[in-house]
Amino acid sequence: MKFFNKYILLGALTLSLGFSSCVDYLDKSPESDISSTDAFKDFQNFQGFTEELYQCIPDFTNGYWTNNWNFGEDEILNVGTTFHFGYKVDQGDFWGWQSEYDGWQAGWLDRGSVSSFNPGSDRFGHSLYTGCMYGIRKANIGLENIDDFKGTEEEKNLIKGQLYFFRAWFHFQIIQYLGGYPYIDRVILADEIPTFPRLSYKECADRCAEDFRKAADLLPIDWDKTKAGQGTTGKNQLRVTKLAALGYLGKNYLWAASPLMAKGVDAGTYDYDQTYAKKAADAFGELFNQIKANSDCGYGLIPFNQYSENFVTLGESGKMPGQSKDGTITEAIFRSPTYGSGWGCSRWGQALAYGGSDLNDGGVVFLPTANYVNYYGMANGLPLDDPDSHFDPTHPWKGRDPRFYHDIRFDGCQMVMKELTKNDTKWQYADLQTGGCFRSETRGSRTGYFNYKFISTKCNKWDDDYGWSPQIHMRVPWMRLSDVYLMYAEAVAALGNPKASLTTQMTGEEAINAVRERAGVAPVATKNVADAHKFMDEVRRERAVELAFEGHRFNDLRRWLLLDKYPYNIKTSQEFTRVKGFSVVKVDDENYKVIDAGDEKNEEVSGFRQKQILKRDFSSKHYWLPLKRTDTQLYEGFNQNPGWK
Repeated sequence: MKFFNKYILLGALTLSLGFSSCVDYLDKSPESDISSTDAFKDFQNFQGFTEELYQCIPDFTNGYWTNNWNFGEDEILNVGTTFHFGYKVDQGDFWGWQSEYDGWQAGWLDRGSVSSFNPGSDRFGHSLYTGCMYGIRKANIGLENIDDFKGTEEEKNLIKGQLYFFRAWFHFQIIQYLGGYPYIDRVILADEIPTFPRLSYKECADRCAEDFRKAADLLPIDWDKTKAGQGTTGKNQLRVTKLAALGYLGKNYLWAASPLMAKGVDAGTYDYDQTYAKKAADAFGELFNQIKANSDCGYGLIPFNQYSENFVTLGESGKMPGQSKDGTITEAIFRSPTYGSGWGCSRWGQALAYGGSDLNDGGVVFLPTANYVNYYGMANGLPLDDPDSHFDPTHPWKGRDPRFYHDIRFDGCQMVMKELTKNDTKWQYADLQTGGCFRSETRGSRTGYFNYKFISTKCNKWDDDYGWSPQIHMRVPWMRLSDVYLMYAEAVAALGNPKASLTTQMTGEEAINAVRERAGVAPVATKNVADAHKFMDEVRRERAVELAFEGHRFNDLRRWLLLDKYPYNIKTSQEFTRVKGFSVVKVDDENYKVIDAGDEKNEEVSGFRQKQILKRDFSSKHYWLPLKRTDTQLYEGFNQNPGWK
């Protein structure tokens, strides 16, 4: 008879309200043993067991007091901050993702243990690698005991669908960072020395795909419409769905199709595996068809004037991140639970890390690099370096992509809403010209820009909206619908014909333009659609803008084989001098948009140029993170990634 910990009998807890604490599977006392007959006898008990898998999803925006999840060329830390993994990446020290080398510096990737999974107080313990390894084991325990379950067919399908989804999702998270890995599809005994072969990336992706496919076939689009889910009606928003399974099925295939995974480090940046690209496009197409066939499911792109609802939890309203203000449209497809509350969450620590220490007296500042800000093209849909874009370096803020004004604070922007006293008035509006008072390398912006995608203008020590306001409690979704649109466009582009429609009636061109239209940006230019490589470049630039600072860029650069290539391996600042003072830029803090947008777009500057402040000396070994040495020493054949010892 199989025995399991008492903690699995938690009942079907409401995900939106949190989870009960748990202990390590092997760290238990004999009296806590109960038989699998009790553990899996009915839906309430089995679902209670299954819901701990959600506890293994890290909320990367809340993994520490300040949280670092952008490791591409998109972001740089202020001078003097060296304890985040992003700094280690800049130095080429990829060992820093592991807690045994950098302690707490590893952050949400590898920190804590499963014994610290306490949603009320220990948000620091929910790391990716630890959660993946524990979650895989737990999913396998559930699948090996599914035959003991005596519930209805619907209840059994719901549980199996979740177990298959999470087994695949945890494996996918591991392989996208570490490469091919053993696919663990059974429970490893406590006294067993594992001998699972290390599969190739594609072999592991195929196994993930099998489980994602099973999950998609078993899960509903809306749990509220199932009989079993009616017991928690209105509180099922975090449960995995058919759309999440299809989204990750497609993402898993697209990653396998990408140049790094498909052909290795010596391939070209446009060298995709078309077989896997076709599978990816088909999965995304099936997702779109499901939304179309279930028109009342509520999934769609939320209005742009509510764009920030994708990233900000308005705790007092009870809505999930990724929902429109009236709750009728949901863009987020997969989200993590929230761990902790009050002073211990992003509403205090993370929020004050964006506007500079002079505004809030914090010690860490996360800054958008000037080279990355340049991906925000013009409202006419063209990149800045296109001769037809009409970009004017003497008026660099004029006519830009509306998402530029949403995400970025630039010279002249209002930084404090409250009227300041005489001694503090210099902080009212951003002086970001070369030598300006906001250009401190340690306390202000070393790049000439600030990132305000996730916070409001009031996040400063005078307005104090970073203090206790639930408005800026951040929770960035793992997958949004706009991401799926762009992945579909990329998969179609990889097949060489942006105007092709696969599985769904939507073409790759229509998919990218749907995301642009929501933001008020013109479609991809005809000349860039006609050339497959130029269209792919536009898809990649669109990902950079639409998904900016949401944690995607590092893995995108890696899979496209651009991580060690110029200009993707440099970080720059924006240098310029004001010609006639500056134009005041005010922000509508309720609707997250610029007021009197005509003024700040006409600000005149001179000497507009970029200055390199950092170059990352990467080589081919940096395309994969190093495996844990303790893992590579478990058994022969589990070899370290190339270049790491």
